[in-house]
Amino acid sequence: MLLVFISRKKGAVSSKCERLFALSLLVMELLYHVWLIGIGRWGLSDSFPLELCSISLIAAILLLWTGNPHLYNFVFFAGIGGAIQAIATLVLDLGFPHFRYIHFFYTHIGIILTALYFTWVKAYRPTFKGVLTTIVILNGLLPIIFTANMLFNGNYMFLREKPLNGSLLDYLGAYPWYILSLDVAAFIMFLCLWLMFRKWKTTSEG
Repeated sequence: MLLVFISRKKGAVSSKCERLFALSLLVMELLYHVWLIGIGRWGLSDSFPLELCSISLIAAILLLWTGNPHLYNFVFFAGIGGAIQAIATLVLDLGFPHFRYIHFFYTHIGIILTALYFTWVKAYRPTFKGVLTTIVILNGLLPIIFTANMLFNGNYMFLREKPLNGSLLDYLGAYPWYILSLDVAAFIMFLCLWLMFRKWKTTSEG
């Protein structure tokens, strides 16, 4: 695994490996869009990087490339939370070894691994302030997502209706109330991630 290899390296070598992994995530995502165009499935209503995991992937790539600590909390909270939700409620019409199957798991697991790598190897620390900041950023994105949905008749971030195949949203009430409930659910999920880290950190130091 590339990140395990990176963790054993120091200095410039480590930085180059981080950027190599960032490039691999970027190339995989670009190939996905090329594939969508090739089969005639790319569209304004559902192909822009306006889903939570798409935004988290971009943030993870930038974090790997720059090491910017301001990106870390978003990748840790929104990235891990969104990727776990996506994997847990998997909706794929193509199985292994199809490219789409590999792309889905490579990018989503890549987001999670990036967050954990910067936590356990680079010693970045998620904070409670980071929980609040991530919630604020996500809410700040809502007007943009709403506008895109209206312009392109899309359903980015499921802000117009729930996914048909079931998800966490099924437990959060009817439209539009589940959008408000989702804020609370996201805060609780992010808080649990922070508390899990706090527990792990306290145990390791005790």
